[in-house]
Amino acid sequence: MFPETAERTPGTVHLICGKLCSGKTRYAGKLQALTGAVRLSCDEIEYDLFHHELGERYDAVAADIKRYLHKKAAEIARAGCPVILDWGFWQRAERTAASAYYRSAGVPFEWHYVEVSDSDWRRNIAARNAAVAAGETTDYAIDAELLEKMQSLFEPPAPEEHCIRYCSKR
Repeated sequence: MFPETAERTPGTVHLICGKLCSGKTRYAGKLQALTGAVRLSCDEIEYDLFHHELGERYDAVAADIKRYLHKKAAEIARAGCPVILDWGFWQRAERTAASAYYRSAGVPFEWHYVEVSDSDWRRNIAARNAAVAAGETTDYAIDAELLEKMQSLFEPPAPEEHCIRYCSKR
């Protein structure tokens, strides 16, 4: 027989913010080991389902994936398990919307900003591109056009966004 009531403490949703190749996934893995969280990644879903072959549809599909993962993160957290959302949250408007979503859902959340110096960032990109060329990863290469797009889109968190800051070093 099931009990009539059971006390549940919601898990925390940890939202990881940072540039492409800043060390977010490495940080998320450390946080996952520490907290026992479920890690949800747009990149993993995009690769597993579409094999990096979305082309011009990428942004629209990524937006759908993110909406779905937000719903799942809230559901998992309400079940009592911590969750890590491992994607960039590059723009302030996206971070503001995510905060409002979890606040209105009554789900605890916290922001983590993975900060990286320009020199380390460029080394990370070169290492990633070398690994892609060698067939050692399922990541996609970052060419000059993509790099320019990423630089134009990323908005570092402002102090009032209250992020836990982590300085990534290779």
